[in-house]
Amino acid sequence: MKSFKRSYIASVGTNVPDNIMYNKDFEAFLDTTDEWITTRTGIKRRHIAPRGVDLKASELGAVAVRRAIEQAGLEPQDIDGIICATFTPDSFFPSTACRIQAITGCSRAFAYDISAACAGFVFALTSANSLIVSGVAKNIVIVGAEVISKSLDWKDRTTCILFGDGAGAVVLRGTNDESKGVLATQIQSDGNLGDILVLPSSGSDCTMKMKGNEVFKHAVKMMSEMSQKVLDSTGLSVNDVDLLIPHQANIRIIQAVAERLNVPREKVVINVERYGNTSSASIPLALEEAWKDNRVKSGTRILFTALGGGVAVGSALVQF
Repeated sequence: MKSFKRSYIASVGTNVPDNIMYNKDFEAFLDTTDEWITTRTGIKRRHIAPRGVDLKASELGAVAVRRAIEQAGLEPQDIDGIICATFTPDSFFPSTACRIQAITGCSRAFAYDISAACAGFVFALTSANSLIVSGVAKNIVIVGAEVISKSLDWKDRTTCILFGDGAGAVVLRGTNDESKGVLATQIQSDGNLGDILVLPSSGSDCTMKMKGNEVFKHAVKMMSEMSQKVLDSTGLSVNDVDLLIPHQANIRIIQAVAERLNVPREKVVINVERYGNTSSASIPLALEEAWKDNRVKSGTRILFTALGGGVAVGSALVQF
């Protein structure tokens, strides 16, 4: 397979559970209110797998992948690779990506998972772009798929109110047209900060633990710095960016990052109020909304940025 000068995002597809949980629903079992949650997070509702239903990340992700492939005008056999970003995999192995491959019939595709928590989509985009530019593949599906509700302590109001379940996928295709595509990506990790956001794999309490103030502080600083690093690597400035799509963690982080980067409010894509924090699915979910709203056109430059447990942080600049 020949190498390509660029890779570009050809399409996006998403999928969320039908079941919606509103802020007022938490009032039945937590010391909280709709106003308290909204004021501190910007979240009004989130899609949550129904209690008692064993919904798997692969099931959510496969629907998003199928939709993305169809939107790109491709068939499953055209897909060379599937990279799934998830911290709620179906199993340690086989990978969730392999399960998605089987469900969707992408029989020619290699498949593997990436674990970078909420930064997973940007890490997967970086990997897929490198594989395409180096000639390993032409068409790769990147999917963020999370059933976060099964990892939460529903008695801990500092975490359970924040998250939602969902999946989002994009098809990344090789091209020699240098007027579009992934312009630059930057990824970084700091394992010394690993304890600020943790989900144990074993033990008596396998639920998410978060030091909220620490996460906020490092997320704002590192997402802003990584975004500036991406811009510097391309010789572009924030004025050359048409849209900022940050990971939808909470409204305060989103606003603080935008302020540090001097991105005006009208250029920031925000949908956290309707989905909550869907981790690796949040950027493609926001991208699809912007695309449907006709905010993504030929030549549009979008800056993606995210931070997740690890900690892992990444940013990408993409021209459509």
